[in-house]
Amino acid sequence: MTASSKASNFTLEKAQRLLISAEKTFVNQNPTSKAQHKLASEVLPGGNTRSILHTNPFPICMDRGEGNKLVDVDGHEYLDLVGEMTAGLYGHTNSIIRDTIIATVTKTGLNLGATTRTESLFAKAICQRITAIEQLRFCNSGTEANLHALSIARSVTGRSKIIVFKGGYHGGVLTFARGVAENNVDREDWIIGTYNDVEGTQKLISENKDVAAAVLVEGMQGAAGCIPGTAEFLHTIQTEARANGMMFILDEVMTSRLAPGGLQSVIRSPYDGVSLKPDMTTLGKWIAGGMTIGAFGGRENLLAAYDPRPASDSSEKKVQISHSGTFNNNTLAMNVGLAALEHIFTPKACLELNNLGDWFRQGLQARCQGTKMTVTGLGAVCNIHFTSEVDKLGIISVDDLVTESNGVESILKDLFWYYAVRNGYWIARRGMLSLILGTSKVELQGFLDVVEGFVREHRDLLE
Repeated sequence: MTASSKASNFTLEKAQRLLISAEKTFVNQNPTSKAQHKLASEVLPGGNTRSILHTNPFPICMDRGEGNKLVDVDGHEYLDLVGEMTAGLYGHTNSIIRDTIIATVTKTGLNLGATTRTESLFAKAICQRITAIEQLRFCNSGTEANLHALSIARSVTGRSKIIVFKGGYHGGVLTFARGVAENNVDREDWIIGTYNDVEGTQKLISENKDVAAAVLVEGMQGAAGCIPGTAEFLHTIQTEARANGMMFILDEVMTSRLAPGGLQSVIRSPYDGVSLKPDMTTLGKWIAGGMTIGAFGGRENLLAAYDPRPASDSSEKKVQISHSGTFNNNTLAMNVGLAALEHIFTPKACLELNNLGDWFRQGLQARCQGTKMTVTGLGAVCNIHFTSEVDKLGIISVDDLVTESNGVESILKDLFWYYAVRNGYWIARRGMLSLILGTSKVELQGFLDVVEGFVREHRDLLE
């Protein structure tokens, strides 16, 4: 055995010992969460009904939240840096949202089974923010929004296949984490490309000119690890999709909170400086204060497929898609959404939060410099990674994040999660951080200090 392999084995063994110790401390400090998980497992498979929230050896069970803080069933308090994976933008007890919910229940009522004035006002507020959306429809989630946008593309073009990208997450039944269609009902209908591969994407779109109905892509891949799409890549998709008769659908379920006009408004073409203008855009729960909601919108002539009115000319051929859903226009989501956009997440508040996020991410990067720890993201959404050395281009696709499941990098990720939780910071096990409105620089500085402490304590494993 060479000296380098001996050193590598010693490093791995040390990391494994530290992880065993950290897990033991975690178990000892969270007995009520452990007991609750046991109870939950009697009626839920694995005690879980949302896979991403499971963590071994058992998940922390939260008791309550207030503002940007959480308290678990064992009495530990945390600064919430998960932010409900971007959907919890407004925190847990925003007074305007609380008052709107109360007013809706007491003055408007629930489940009216009819249209209301607020839904058109809310739709107008969204269209004014994201100008590529001329008309839209509401639904119940980002997953639904993407499914309905795809139904337009398939109906209009008469084709069924869709181009997506490895690492993409477009909802619970639209997952492509490992470059295959996972958990899908139509596994054969996906053509999977490589994210941020400009030349390969040009070729993929051209080769499928008469096959694919649309290209569906995130402006920043969220579940893959907050990997931003380059301007050249995203504008290439837009140009090539239109040149080859496909729809360009931009999934902004997460990223629409990164700029007042959505991420599309700030992704400028490297050639003419023009921002993106997708044919369709999909949105998710943050737009309605975290209520159950989704929205899909775009060009008026495309949304006409969902217009339930008969054609004005009886000889006119009209693509018509039925779109129902008990809670599409539910009064809670409509009223809270309108109040949230008008009075809380204003364009000014959006810019301030994302500027704070840029400062925070730069602070994280500075503390990780020269180590296996690195950070990706945009604005107030980012992800901490532990990975082997990447080339000078940095992390541009999920292929740059491949690590051994029991290797040092994977252990470091878990060690850091235990370290952050033990120090009072709630982060996603996968390293994702999403800032909540009202979070201060002082609070974030505390987390930066924790990162600095972790790097100092484990530098021999991180270098």
